[in-house]
Parts: sequence; C-alpha cells; structure tokens
Amino acid sequence: MKRRLISIFLASLVFLAGSIPPSSVRAETPSAGPTYIVQEGDSLWSIAQRFDVNISDLEAINNLSDPTIYIGEKLVIPGLEGLSGTLVFEPVQYGQTLRSLARQYHVDESVLRKINHIVSPAELYAGYSLTLLQQDNQSYWTTRAGLDKGETLLELAVQQKTDPWTLAQFNELSGTWDALPGDALYLPADKSTTASTGLPPAFISTQVDALPIVQGTTVQVKVVSSQSVALGGLLLNHPLHFYSAGDNSFVALQGIEADANPGLYPLQLDATLPDGSIQSFQQMVPVVSGNYPHDATIYYVKPDTIDPQVTGPDADKVRALTAASTPDKYWQGQFTSPASVYASQTFISSPFGIGRSYIGIGTTLKLETYHTGMDYAGGTGQPITAPAAGIVVFTGPLVVCGNATYIYHGWGVYSGICHQSAIKVTVGQMVHQGDLIGLVGDTGRALGPNLHWEVWVNGVQVNPTQWLSESYPH
Repeated sequence: MKRRLISIFLASLVFLAGSIPPSSVRAETPSAGPTYIVQEGDSLWSIAQRFDVNISDLEAINNLSDPTIYIGEKLVIPGLEGLSGTLVFEPVQYGQTLRSLARQYHVDESVLRKINHIVSPAELYAGYSLTLLQQDNQSYWTTRAGLDKGETLLELAVQQKTDPWTLAQFNELSGTWDALPGDALYLPADKSTTASTGLPPAFISTQVDALPIVQGTTVQVKVVSSQSVALGGLLLNHPLHFYSAGDNSFVALQGIEADANPGLYPLQLDATLPDGSIQSFQQMVPVVSGNYPHDATIYYVKPDTIDPQVTGPDADKVRALTAASTPDKYWQGQFTSPASVYASQTFISSPFGIGRSYIGIGTTLKLETYHTGMDYAGGTGQPITAPAAGIVVFTGPLVVCGNATYIYHGWGVYSGICHQSAIKVTVGQMVHQGDLIGLVGDTGRALGPNLHWEVWVNGVQVNPTQWLSESYPH
C-alpha cells in the first residue's frame, strides 16, 4: 500500500510539471531588451516573422531548448538592445503619424522606425499593425492645439495657460522656435487613454469605417471638428461630400468599386476655416480583395445588350443621374429587401460582385464584367417594394436594365430596380420604405424573371447586403 501511494505521488508530480508555467522550468529569461507576451495562436515562426528576426536568435536569447512556447510567456526580442518595455500591436488609426505616436508613447521616432522596420513615413498607412513599446503606468497627452499662421509658440502658450518651454518639451521640439504653423501640438492639460493624432487642429477626430476597405463596400468617413468648417476630401479619386451628423460631426459616404485594384490609396481631408484658410491631411488607406468568385457559365444574350455603342448612352445617363449628391437625407436606419413582400417564395439567385462572361448570339461580341447588384428570383408580377424612403428620379426602359426605377435616398445614395414587368411610380414621387414601386419581370438583359437591385453611393455601385445589415450613418 505504501509503495502504491509513493507511485501515485510521483505520477502527480510528473503531471504537475507539465502544467507549471515555463518560467518555472526554464532558465531565467535575460532581462536585457524589450519583451513580447505570447498570445493565443502564436508560434516561434510567426513571432520571428513579425519582428523580422531569426528563429535561432530568438531561441538563443530566451534560452529555449525546444520550440514550444506558452500563452502569457514573456520573450525577449533580439536586435533591440538598449530598449526596454513591452512590445504590443495596435492598428494605426487614420490621422496617427510617427510624430504623434512618438509623442503619445514618449519615445523617439527613431525607436518606432527601428522596431517596425519603417523606412518611409508613407509605410504607416491607416490600419497598419504597428509595433509599440509600452511602459508601465504610461500616460498619454491628448489635448491638442495648433499654431495659426504668424502666431508664436509663446502666444499659444499664453492662450493655453502654460509656457513655451513646456510645449517644446512635451512635443519633442528642438527649441521654442521649432514649431510650424498648422502642426498639431499636445498640451499638458489633460491625461487620458485616448489615442493622440497628427491631425491638424481643425479636426478633433476622424474615423474611417471600416479598415481595411474591401472592394465593393460602402466606406463611412466621420469627422468631428473643433469649429465651424467646410469639409471636403478625396478617396480613390472620388470627391467626398460631407454632411452634418450633429454636434460638429460630419459624415461622408463613399462606394468602392468591386474591381478596384487592391493596394494603398491616399485619403485626403480638407477643412476650410471661416477666415478662408485650409487645413489638410492625407494618409494612405488599404483596399483589399472582396474575393468575389467568377461564374463559370457563359451567358449568350442579345448582341445589343453587350454592344457598347448601344449600351453606352444608357450607362452615361445612369452615371450622371447617380453622381448628384445633396444634404437631403430621406432614409432612416437599415434598408429592407425590395423582395420582402414575397421573400418566402424567393432566394438570392445571383450575389453582388460575381464575375460574368457574356457572348452576343450570332456575333463575336464578348463582355467580361461583374454583377453590379443582387438578384432575387421571382415570378413575373411579384410585388417590388421601396428598400428605403426617397424620391423617384427616373423611370423608363434601359437596354440592359429593362424597365427601371431609380430612387434617390439622399446624401448621394440611390437604389436602382431593373427588369420590371410594370412600373408603379412616377418621377418626383416620394416613396416610403415598403411602398409598392413595381412588379417583377424579365425585361432588358435578363435570363428569366428576377428582381435586380443596385445601391449606388456617390456614383459607385456597392454591395446592397451591407445596407441590409448596417445603419448609415453610424
């Protein structure tokens, strides 16, 4: 019996050894250098890749005899000697720059460049996963001000009830003469955990929803301003139209083409102040693939429906129609499916963005394109309802769209309904969400009765499903 108890005790020790934290069973980790805390899903390979170091160096500096690592374990990262603190990852918000982040975290820009292997400031795009060096009990300075043209640091300091030497110290200026007009300076008047930014003083904050930007989606840019300003901007060569969302908040909605090339694009914001001066900011934002599939079916259609000489004038007409944007906003909350009345009898027969190949019957005409809306299956005569409130701005036949209805919802947002067998509204008519606007048909370039619904945002067709699940603005 005694021997059996000893065996059980020894077995328990073996079990417990497997659950003891690695710091108890490994040699003490060297204290030199910044540390990274292992997260779920990490491996030595992924950590080495993230910090651009060799696995062998990572193993050597941490006295690792095997590649097994544990969640919560602290690993020293080689190649960063002379630095201390905890390395963390944070997504870069639009408006954050190397300079503002260096001020926020009280580190030199050279340190941020080193730990992130940044060569050019342009690499710090919005949404970039930035490595930061955090210290214990770190505070952040977030109250901002800026020098007006012709204003001195002394004059600004007097206005903010501080002194120019303190401003120079907090903002890592080489002297009280080193501040430039329009530069965002941070003041020792407020402590919080709110992220600081490098935006000009006219912008309290800017939010781009969502990053990274996906092909074929609607992007919301929300700006909170410190004063009465006129806002403008540019994204993927589209001028941004900002409209008031209350309390000095302004929102611009912009569609991104489903075939936009993935990559980095500049998002520029401009604020025109009452005195006519302009404060601007530009930062790169990423556009990524929407992973839209290609339909393997080749569709044989009437030649005139894919002949650009025939379809071009209609396309130009619709582009001009949907390019108009005004401060009027008629919709509230989420859109609803225009097939909602007969939803129990239908399904989405073709999603947005799917690639398609068309050939003109009896010709060599060929068209490679993508689906610019979403199709709901349904028999001829099924009721079509307004997806949201708005004003009817077009009704009539189009070569591709067939019997079409376009509704303006405000703020540059439109709905297009195609292939109808009958149109039940007239131009200028105000419709409300759920109102009958037409009947399902197969007019235009249709392969059978269906309801084709498009959403246009500032001149670009976007995925309607986003408008069924999200409320704009938000």
